[in-house]
Amino acid sequence: MEKMIACCGLDCNTCDARIATINNDDELRKVTAEKWQKFYNASGITAEMINCTGCLEEGAKIAHCSECEVRNCVIAKGYRTCSDCGELVTCQIVTSIHKHVPDALSNLMELRN
Repeated sequence: MEKMIACCGLDCNTCDARIATINNDDELRKVTAEKWQKFYNASGITAEMINCTGCLEEGAKIAHCSECEVRNCVIAKGYRTCSDCGELVTCQIVTSIHKHVPDALSNLMELRN
C-alpha cells in the first residue's frame, strides 16, 4: 500500500482514525478514542471525534488539526510536509512527534530523496 504522508510524517494510511473514517467503523472509533485518551492523557476524546480523512486531504479532520502547530506551520510556509523545510531535523515543533514515532521522520526523509 502506498503511503499517505501527513505534514509531520505520520502515514495516514496506517492511522486508526483514518481507517475508522474510511470504513465507517464505529467500533474502531471507540477503541481509538480509548487508546488516545490514555496515550495523550486526554479524557475528552470521544469516539464521535474520531473522524479524519488525512490532514492534507479534503474531508473530515480531527478537531486537533485546526490547532496542530506542525500542520499550521507547514501551511503558513506554503509547504506540503515538513520534508520541504530546511529545519526538519532541528525543529522543536515536529521533533516531539518523531520522538514517539521515529517512522514519521523516516517518511519525511524518504520524501526528500
